[in-house]
Amino acid sequence: MSRLVVHDAKSQSVLLDTQDARVIADTLRPIGVRFERWEVAPLPAGAAAEAVLEAYRPQLDAFMGETGAGTADVIKLDPSHPQKDAMRAKFLSEHTHTEDEVRFFHEGSGNFVLHVDGKVYDAHCTRGDLISVPANSQHWFDAGTEPSFTVLRVFTDTTGWTPHYTGTDMAERFPAATAAAPARAAE
Repeated sequence: MSRLVVHDAKSQSVLLDTQDARVIADTLRPIGVRFERWEVAPLPAGAAAEAVLEAYRPQLDAFMGETGAGTADVIKLDPSHPQKDAMRAKFLSEHTHTEDEVRFFHEGSGNFVLHVDGKVYDAHCTRGDLISVPANSQHWFDAGTEPSFTVLRVFTDTTGWTPHYTGTDMAERFPAATAAAPARAAE
């Protein structure tokens, strides 16, 4: 289940913990993050990347027409991948990109954690979630030690995805939350 945990960056206190998709979208919108739920295509588990891409073509075409993005692809990662640890490490430190980072989760899950205006927004995205992190936003991504996901990536220029590391310890101070913890009201 999707989840958003918002922390105060200085005190680390939890300001919000919710699994309500509407509240997640409404909380992320003011910081420029787009979050929405798409209907999941009825594909067999582990479907080929080409089938996943084709199944979402109508939504992708509409999204790309609206945002000006130029192309999409599919990336799959599972715990048996021999480079999973290196791939995880690449995006686990706080960084920025020069273009929006757009992901739609067809299968699996992962956390996009953003550091904005003195707060840390930890968005646990699951099957059916689309998230668009604005260009130049300080963030990190964690799919856990046993990553398992199939995601659509939407982009205008793939060179915009080069991570530019901030050199902070924010990702270590705020490890990604999991969806397993119960949601609680704002403290």
